Amino acid sequence: MNYRLIALDVDGTLLNDDHELTPRVKEAVAAASRKGAEIVLCTGRGSMSALSVLDMLGLQGTMITHNGASIVESAARNIVWETPISPQAAGRYIEYLRKRRIHYDMNTSFDLYVHRLEGSAADMYDNLLARPIVRGEEEGWPEHTVKVSAYAPKDVLDEVEKDWSAWRHELQYIRSGDEFIDIQHPDASKGAALEKLAAMRGVPREQVLALGNYDNDIGMLRFAGLGIAMANSPDRVKAEADEVTLSNNEDGVAAALERLGLA
Repeated sequence: MNYRLIALDVDGTLLNDDHELTPRVKEAVAAASRKGAEIVLCTGRGSMSALSVLDMLGLQGTMITHNGASIVESAARNIVWETPISPQAAGRYIEYLRKRRIHYDMNTSFDLYVHRLEGSAADMYDNLLARPIVRGEEEGWPEHTVKVSAYAPKDVLDEVEKDWSAWRHELQYIRSGDEFIDIQHPDASKGAALEKLAAMRGVPREQVLALGNYDNDIGMLRFAGLGIAMANSPDRVKAEADEVTLSNNEDGVAAALERLGLA
């Protein structure tokens, strides 16, 4: 199959657990690009953080960021599509997080805002190559916010999910990692954004390849003509994929692209 569009999740997929892009994976992705495939990072990260990964790959192009809440052009920093959320809709989630002193950030398509930056959260942003902007609570809601992201240990967020499961929701929340829950527009997902981008490019889904490892990747794995989960994925994610490759610590992206003759 000639895959014209290759969607790659970043953390837990493209990068290993040390947040590294290995030489083998970098070369495999570059080779697929040289053969004519459009490489699209499809990530829960914000656009500026994702841009650093695109730079590591030596590529430019379109990125799907914030779990599909934004589609952006890397070179011109243009926003192709976004799904903003209102402060009224997000208010009850933020009130909950504040009361429990759970760290959260507010994201526009390109910028990431926090009310405070300290401790493990500062280290987390460093690992993600993200540069938060400290914004006082009195400054209000950032215009065009597309995502609120909560960060805490896994057991804390497990309790958050348990509490929120009893709510009626105007927005959606999605687990994008053991230590992250993202709150965003109900129409935003990696799958919906990838479908939109494929339609813009005139690429049928049969010619779309997607690789991912976590719950927020399920939509794009389902949409793609071939959806590949990483060996480090939870079983529920593997069950939604067409096949499973090696883990992110074993250069699983490269192994899949090589097997398909794309690298």
